[in-house]
Amino acid sequence: MSKYEFRMPKLGESITEAAIITWFKNVGDEVEKDEMLLEVANDKVDS
Repeated sequence: MSKYEFRMPKLGESITEAAIITWFKNVGDEVEKDEMLLEVANDKVDS
């Protein structure tokens, strides 16, 4: 199994962490470039 690192895009200057609230892919699913993997949320924004 391959391991990849995904970086969360910057959501604002003061936002440094967020929680994953929804996964759109399952283990073993293929992922295309620019395809949504997950949804994150924090106290200021959902993305």
